[in-house]
Amino acid sequence: MAWAACFETTPLVFAGLTLLFMGSCAFMSGQALALTWRPAWHAIPYSLLLGLADRFLAYALFHQRLTAPAGFLLSSFILMGMAFLAFRLTRARQMVTQYPWLYRRKGLLSWSAIDQSGIS
Repeated sequence: MAWAACFETTPLVFAGLTLLFMGSCAFMSGQALALTWRPAWHAIPYSLLLGLADRFLAYALFHQRLTAPAGFLLSSFILMGMAFLAFRLTRARQMVTQYPWLYRRKGLLSWSAIDQSGIS
């Protein structure tokens, strides 16, 4: 009962539709934003649109409530997190690959500048 009240959908629908299907769409959106050098904040409106699509598909396919603000917000925030994760993963790989003389990998989600002080 607590799950349905919080997400306004069943756990199976949430896992299949929101996490697997829409989550992969959010991940690809984050990758596309990073690869085209767009700023990270562009993931916010895209994630909100994916949240709307998620609510509509849950309504159309599984007879869930269309106007469920709590379910929409929670799904959108989860999709936003997935998009930002993909953005940082892709941007870190992109910076290290395209500028190997300037940056080195510093963990999975970040990079750091190479010390150039000894070079003249």
